[in-house]
Amino acid sequence: MRPLSDAATWWHNAVIYQLYPLSYADGDGDGTGDLGGIIQRLDHLTDTLGVDAVWLSPFYPSPLADHGYDVADYTDVDPRFGDLANFDRLVDEAHRRGLRVIVDWVPNHTSDQHPWFVQSRSSADNPRRDWYYWRDPKPDGSPPNNWVSSVRGSAWEYDEASGQYYLHSYLPQQPDLNWRNPAVRAAMLDVLRFWLDRGVDGFRIDVAHRIMKDPQLRDNPTNPDRISDYYKPINDEYLSQRHIHDRAHPDVHGVYRQIRALLDGYDGDRMAMGEIHLADLADWAAFYGTQSDELHLALNFWLTGAAWTPTAIREAVEAVEAALPQGAAPTLVLGNHDYHRLASRIGQAQARIAAMLLLTLRGAPLIFQGDEIGLTDVAVPEDRRRDRFGEPGGRWSRDGARTPMQWTSGPHAGFSPAHTEQTWLPLSPDYERNNVQAQLDDPASLLWLYRRLITYRTASPALLDGSYASVGGVPHACLAYLRKAGSDAVFVALNFGDEPQEVDLPGAGVVALSTAGTRNETVEGSVRLAANEGVCVELS
Repeated sequence: MRPLSDAATWWHNAVIYQLYPLSYADGDGDGTGDLGGIIQRLDHLTDTLGVDAVWLSPFYPSPLADHGYDVADYTDVDPRFGDLANFDRLVDEAHRRGLRVIVDWVPNHTSDQHPWFVQSRSSADNPRRDWYYWRDPKPDGSPPNNWVSSVRGSAWEYDEASGQYYLHSYLPQQPDLNWRNPAVRAAMLDVLRFWLDRGVDGFRIDVAHRIMKDPQLRDNPTNPDRISDYYKPINDEYLSQRHIHDRAHPDVHGVYRQIRALLDGYDGDRMAMGEIHLADLADWAAFYGTQSDELHLALNFWLTGAAWTPTAIREAVEAVEAALPQGAAPTLVLGNHDYHRLASRIGQAQARIAAMLLLTLRGAPLIFQGDEIGLTDVAVPEDRRRDRFGEPGGRWSRDGARTPMQWTSGPHAGFSPAHTEQTWLPLSPDYERNNVQAQLDDPASLLWLYRRLITYRTASPALLDGSYASVGGVPHACLAYLRKAGSDAVFVALNFGDEPQEVDLPGAGVVALSTAGTRNETVEGSVRLAANEGVCVELS
């Protein structure tokens, strides 16, 4: 963790922790996470881990059709989480600890219960009608075009009262805003100002590429190869189209230049990182801007979607590095609230390799809440599921990766007070042995590895700001790369296999850190890796 006053480009290498407010900590005993609980557990982020920034998933008033990504009021706090006074205190407490605060901003769509949409839906001549996409049916009564929702079915919902359809890229309860309407743009920029004035340091922009569509709303062409640019399961109907008209229209870049100017007008160190799912890396990288005048960071899902092999990971890293504009920094994402847990995907042994990979590559790493203790997906019973976003019948539920944080072996894993009747989602059955306190008591734990890696990274010029270069000639089960800044050089070698490996070194050095524990040994010529072991070698 560094002082808030340091470098106007702090986002280039900041360790960012994604905090899911519903599941981080319950301060009032109702079984649901809240802002008061977050404040009580801020020291985990600063004193235990030492991260630089926290990204808060949505906490706004919402009917929770999509767990907060259906916003009913952009400038308030849902009573489940507290109120604006709680939020202001959270920002103050975070800043006092040297922790920056990033909040989610959802500009593509609102809840259908947002007052803007309620007014828009009330009549065809309402002043806010054009704040959303309303269109007449085709002569046969079918939707205005062939666009499909990324959830399921048509992206158009018929409104009986007005006889028109409205557009929703996701659930019908999430109508898309019309960003071509200047009044919408002005209102949404005012939302940014509202939170900036309250002291937030940045925004994570939900589906940032979605906000500008083809002005003619033309049909999407077919996708015969069914290529997906998503890192999570997507329905077959969505894959049947090439999504060239329902998102990422070139005009989107003008919007982000305007947003960047707004952020730069504050104090020079506010930032925006966008969630962008585009198959073409050049299209993805374009969101940084031609003169670094758009987003500060674009979330990089190529690591998340890559097969967990040294070759696939190396190719993903190199492809992103090659696509980035001059002076831009990548993000490093291995997990989040929309995907299966990292430890469930690759196993507990390789979760240690993932930690070293995440925290030694170039750029800004993002840690999803709970990955630092190796939380796995929880089998949530049908009668306790909350997420119905996926396939019909709820066959694909993201609840398993969103269960409460496990703090102690006590009642409710320390997530809720002992008197709480039930947590909003069930705990993992292993919480009595796998929790933050138990791992803090074990220097060999995954949590301690994250602590050591972040501490080491923060003190290393090579890891913070150095160049990245892949190293060839290593065993097929291994990945190796060199980070270098001036005379400071760190050689990273990772064994993805379950057999020991020998990796050649470009010189002599000292093993400064190992995923298997502290080795502190001098090596020359080569370094031996145990099964599932990674090392950082400081080259002399």
